[in-house]
Amino acid sequence: MTRREFLNRSGAVAATSVLGGLTLPMVHAASDDTIRLALIGCGGRGCGAAANAFDSPHGPVKMVAMADLFRQRLDRAHETLREKYGAQMDVPPERQFVGFDAARKAIDVLRPGDVAMLTGYSAFRPGQLEYAVEKGVNVFMEKSFAPDAPGLRRIIKAGEAAAAKNLKIAAGLQCRHSRNRHELIRRIRAGELGDIHLIRAYRMQPVGHLGKRPPAEKELFWQIRNFVHFLWVSGGLFAEMNIHQIDEICWIKDAWPVTAHGIGGRIANSPDCSQNLDSFTIEWTFADGTKALDVVRWLPKCHEEFATYIHGTQCAAQFSGPHHLGTVHTYKDQRCAADNIAWRAPKEPVTPWQAEWDNLLEAIRKDRPHNEAKRAAFSNIADLMGRAAVHTGRIITWDEMLNSNFQFCPNVDHLTEDSAPPVQADADGRYPVPVPGQWNEV
Repeated sequence: MTRREFLNRSGAVAATSVLGGLTLPMVHAASDDTIRLALIGCGGRGCGAAANAFDSPHGPVKMVAMADLFRQRLDRAHETLREKYGAQMDVPPERQFVGFDAARKAIDVLRPGDVAMLTGYSAFRPGQLEYAVEKGVNVFMEKSFAPDAPGLRRIIKAGEAAAAKNLKIAAGLQCRHSRNRHELIRRIRAGELGDIHLIRAYRMQPVGHLGKRPPAEKELFWQIRNFVHFLWVSGGLFAEMNIHQIDEICWIKDAWPVTAHGIGGRIANSPDCSQNLDSFTIEWTFADGTKALDVVRWLPKCHEEFATYIHGTQCAAQFSGPHHLGTVHTYKDQRCAADNIAWRAPKEPVTPWQAEWDNLLEAIRKDRPHNEAKRAAFSNIADLMGRAAVHTGRIITWDEMLNSNFQFCPNVDHLTEDSAPPVQADADGRYPVPVPGQWNEV
């Protein structure tokens, strides 16, 4: 039964007969058409997603539960959102949950048709998605989606279960909802650029390194709190950030790569205590031989670039601009320069982040199919192919990565505050860093 059909049923008897023995907290009256949200992961991404939901024209929406591993972060997010969106915040202390079981408690507050916002750490994303689907609620999940292939296969399977229940799943690859990019995709498919032979993506910007853990900070919580610096929590900085560029590459090509290889490293005498490398260059090859490159550098005082370019047999184009803006245009030939633009897309009316929420909420309101789980997981597989190629020093195939059983933290669903951390620092406070030729993650 769809949410709209359920809400149209009259009386408590109808509700009781439909829901059977389920225990569903009655946050609002059944006649209320408000879509309720549970925010699971109260950092910047979570607050940003909540703002997009609140600002959507497809409301009304209301926050009714919040969850996080860290009380301070939950409190800060609650205060920030309440100050700006007070009328849409209904999260009393009894619906604020902290700890490793907080996500399930927040999801339990929701009812059919509501949305679980999975905006925390990707290590926990598969289990949270599975539980949300089991409970029959729609999902918005941020990228990335799992640190390793077994987790991504769980995402795919949960997405299939969601489709069988007519649940909506939105994935946080917001560029897929950019109007300007869709227009360029239309032009590419129409042959305006000719045959696509090369795609170039760049994400070259300074990113701070990880210092030594303060002695008073618990090791497990230190690693989780600094998630982009640890492979088991997030897949690492590359996997977390560059999944956007890789998703664009696969969208442009309308295919998944068959192989990836690359090189990367760290500057000499790096002060970084994390597991990340600071430079990557990766080449993906598609079945027809087309090449795609992603060039990454996180170092300060160096050339910066944040864009994706396409080269066809007729001309080139820019697909993406700084900070994922819809900076989209075609060039007169292969020269990607401001004085060589043939067609320029206008400024987008809303950001891609807002558009992805508008599309999700509209799909819920109008009961349209909306399930991005498999496509998002496949983009993440291509992402992990590139990471593994650099970390191991090998050519990694699509099938090899998709079917890999390697896991950074096999017991991730059963962690507690007393669990041993999955990785340990050495005597200098530094964590294991991939060494090509010696490292394995496939």
